[in-house]
Order: sequence, then C-alpha cells, then structure tokens
Amino acid sequence: MKARPTFPVSRRNTVRSMIAGSALFPAIISELTAAERSSDDGNPLTPRAPHFPPKAKRIIFLYMSGGVSHVDSWDPKPKLFADAGKTIPINEFQGRKGSFNMFLKRPQWEFRPSGKSGTEVSGLFPHMAECVDDMCVIRSMKSDHTNHYEATLGIHTGSFTFARPSLGSWLSYGLGTFNQNLPSFIVIAPQSPYAGGQVWGSDFLPGAHQGTRVVPGPEPVANIQRRTATARLQELELELLAKMNRRHQTERTHDPLLSARIQSFETAFGMQSEMPEVFDLSGETEETFRMYGLQPGSTQGFAWQCLIARRLAERGVRFVELIDVGSSANWDAHGDMMTHQPLAQNVDQPIAGMLKDLKQRGLLEDTLVVWTTEFGRTPFNAAPGAAGREHHHWVFSSWLAGAGVRPGITWGESDEYGVDVAKDVVHVHDFHATILHLMGIDHTRLTWRHSGRDYRLTDVHGNIVHPILT
Repeated sequence: MKARPTFPVSRRNTVRSMIAGSALFPAIISELTAAERSSDDGNPLTPRAPHFPPKAKRIIFLYMSGGVSHVDSWDPKPKLFADAGKTIPINEFQGRKGSFNMFLKRPQWEFRPSGKSGTEVSGLFPHMAECVDDMCVIRSMKSDHTNHYEATLGIHTGSFTFARPSLGSWLSYGLGTFNQNLPSFIVIAPQSPYAGGQVWGSDFLPGAHQGTRVVPGPEPVANIQRRTATARLQELELELLAKMNRRHQTERTHDPLLSARIQSFETAFGMQSEMPEVFDLSGETEETFRMYGLQPGSTQGFAWQCLIARRLAERGVRFVELIDVGSSANWDAHGDMMTHQPLAQNVDQPIAGMLKDLKQRGLLEDTLVVWTTEFGRTPFNAAPGAAGREHHHWVFSSWLAGAGVRPGITWGESDEYGVDVAKDVVHVHDFHATILHLMGIDHTRLTWRHSGRDYRLTDVHGNIVHPILT
C-alpha cells in the first residue's frame, strides 16, 4: 500500500476546502481529483478511457428478485382482462415440452395512462407511474431459462449455466472508478439472492473488480472503523505492510489474487474515511426524506438503499446495484399474486423519489438507472381460478431511465395475452450490449482471455437497441 501524505496541505485538501460549501461537493471532488488518481500506474481501478464518448458515467441497477409479473405491472393486456378463464394451447410449461391447455388469468391491477407520454402502468406502481416521462419501458425482454438460479445468473452475467463475471465487474474492469476511496462496484442487498455472491462476483476477472456488499442496518460495512489508537499509528503499520506486500508480490508477479488482496487494502483504507460519510444522512433535508419515504434515523428498507445509492453515485462509484429482498419472501408469486402488493409498496416510492432526486441534482443526465427482474410470470395457469402465476421467461418487462435513453417511450410488444414477444425482441444479451454502449463500451471489444479463449459479457451474441437511444 502506498504511504498516505502526512503533511496538512495537499492538492486534494486544497480542492476540498475550496468547494466544501457547494451542494455538488461529492461529485465535484470526484471529478477534480480523477486526473490525480489516473497517474497511479498498475492500479486496476484507475479510470480508463471508454471506446467512444459515453452518454452515462455511472449505473444504478435496481433488481427485483423472484420474477415481477409483467402483465400486472408494465405491460397492459386488455384482451387478457376480457378473456380471463378461457383456455389457450401452449407447447411448453415450466421447462416441460408437450401440449398443454392453460387457463388465462386476469391481471390483479388496472392499468391507466400516465404522464405526458401516456405510458400505461398498473396501479401496482403509482409513484413510478409519475416518472414514466423519464423512462423507456421495454415490453419485449426475453431470457433463456425458467429457473430462478439460472435466470438470475443470466440477467447479471450473461451466462445461464456457469458462473461468469457480473455486469458491474465488467464495467469496473473496463472503466475503473472515479473515487479510489470507494469500491468501483457496490451491491446493497439485505439478503443473499438466488445464485448468491455469483451475482456480484468477478470470476476470472481480477478480484479488485468484484462487488462489495453493503447490508442495510446499523453497521452496513463491517470493520470500517480503525482499531489502532491513533491514525498515525495505523499509517505506520500500513506503510510497513505495504513494503512487505510489494516485496512479496515481486516474487509472485503472476498471482492475480495477490494483486487483488493488495488493492483491497488500498480501498479499505480509503473507505475508513469516506464510507461513514456516505452513511451519515444527517445533512439530508426533511424534503428529501419525504421524497424517498424514509424515516429519519432508519437504516432499513428499500428507501434507505435508494438514498444511499444516490450518495454513492454522486461520490464516483461506477456501478451500484440494489437488490430487493433475496431468495425467499420475494416476487415469486406462485401461491397468490397479491403478495406483489406489499413488495411494490416497499420499492415504489423510493425508486420514484430517487429518480426525482437525481433529476433535481442534474445527475440523471449522466446516470443510467436500470430496473429489471429475472423473468416475468405466466398470463395463464394450469388450473382455473388459481391465485398465483408461474415463472415465465418467454417475455417480460424492464425499463431504463436517464443518460442516453429516449424518455417517455415504450419499446417492443408482447402478444395479445403477454405470452410471447410479438415485436422487437430484446434478449438479455441485447440488454447488456445496450447498457455497455451507453457507458461508451463496445461489447464485442470488452474481453478477457481465459482458458484459451476471449470471453465477454455478451458471449457471441448481443445487438444494441439503437432506437431507444438519444
């Protein structure tokens, strides 16, 4: 680890004192010190130039675990309302091939046009409906797998079978970070999702690009406080440790895990000063708390996750993912679709509040907000009158908002009942290719040599969905 300066005046301290009174202080300090950090050769998190000018500088990725029903949220189907109870033939059900007669199920929530764009959203998300003029709602998403584990892996890594680096890790590897005092990739998750840590894992990429998990609660990041008696004593210890680490590394130059561990010490040192500030919400206004639906002093719930995401984004974190609940008690509504209601109430206002907050601060102009789930839910059931819905990967809905995205539009269509894509399919690989493009990355050129071949997030697939971009 490099020794930190012990003298009181530095370029960074000078810049901080000059702009400390600005409301944009966190964002400004990250931008102005980027050049200072970029000279740090050998650091895997040093900011790197994209392939072409990007529209987005950072991403907030909102993941709803379990499979949100598209026909109950973002994809209105009047004919499904009208023909509920009728049967339709399908040739596959929950991964089993064959001939099946299924009963159409009526959506639980009514749809209505929202915003100036008139995008139809169900009553499940009344607050997010207020923000549709900033969204591009994609109604033609398609996945490759109907099981939670594989579909969760796919939406995060592009691989439905084997663990591969996650989207956040690929972006960290390709672009680095603006703020060396914080991880480039942070995941805020109250519980472990399907596929566990593979969701934010770096796999064969250097370990420095793995996501850092933050757990809502009184201690979001464990062991963040120094244990030495004084800061100077800790600095001396770290200087000695850094010398030993570098000497150890010169004898083992081909050990990527060793490099990752050394870099983790660098980041951990910076986190001691910066992370407590991120979690300190005492400077937020009452209006902000009301906008997110967060009680002052609370460190739980999706509202807290959303507000912390905004604070991380403005401090230079490249990729922030928020996971709503985990691998249980989630959106997997087999037994009763009405379990969607409390889950929606938990995320609806906070997400809308975050979008409005980002927009007010001018951050939405270069922040890409992504909302998705691993798949949708069946518009039909095997039995008449069933209260729930099953897994459905043939078509589902996601949305994008912010940097480089055409606002107030919908893209793609499912068929009259929401069973399959009818127009403009957007496969998970296309979704990833488009996200990378907005960050200034050509998805075919972001590769890593592993086991004798060049791997990439989109494998050998992926088409950028140009019509949804500005």
